[in-house]
Amino acid sequence: MKTNQTNEFDIKALTWDDNPKNVERANAIAEKIKKLISIKPEMNGFEFGCGTGLLSINLQPYLNHLTLADNSEGMLNILNQKIQKNHIKNMEVIKTNLVNDEVPVKKYDIIYTAMTMHHIADLNSLFIKFFNMLNNFGYLAIADLDKEDGSFHGNGFNGHLGFERKEMKMIFETIGFRNVRSETCYKIVRKDEHGTEKTYPLFLMIGEK
Repeated sequence: MKTNQTNEFDIKALTWDDNPKNVERANAIAEKIKKLISIKPEMNGFEFGCGTGLLSINLQPYLNHLTLADNSEGMLNILNQKIQKNHIKNMEVIKTNLVNDEVPVKKYDIIYTAMTMHHIADLNSLFIKFFNMLNNFGYLAIADLDKEDGSFHGNGFNGHLGFERKEMKMIFETIGFRNVRSETCYKIVRKDEHGTEKTYPLFLMIGEK
């Protein structure tokens, strides 16, 4: 998430897990990741833009160790409380936006992120960092919005209005990922600023190093 949006997400963190749609979406993305990737118990994972950790907590039982990264202090505070309360031993939390910060020295077998890429201006630079953070034969999994008309965030949003899947696939392949594939993983239904109910599909795209 962008640094200038940290305060916004700090505030959202307080009630993020109270929204059943946020929980449902994380569950759906986790199930799709497990379907499309052969996850093995010796794998180490990294989640970028982890928020309160809803997605990683779904995947945690299936991975050896997870590093969860976000730049929202509020989100990470909620996440750390959950880790302590549930006595989770195979998670560590780091505060970083990764866009401007150094990448971790540690290598990972799977990197995943959900609903974060549309906040990132320079996708190519971040994808290069992801590629370098992965072990050979590791996986990158991106869940985000299909291209939309701007009504999802409304006026004033300066990020990407979702993505054409073929354009996202091209970014994967340009960086060097192979066997790139995608599937619809969830559909967000909400009313836009005019009160019209709209459906916003999410895709999960996966590439291998």
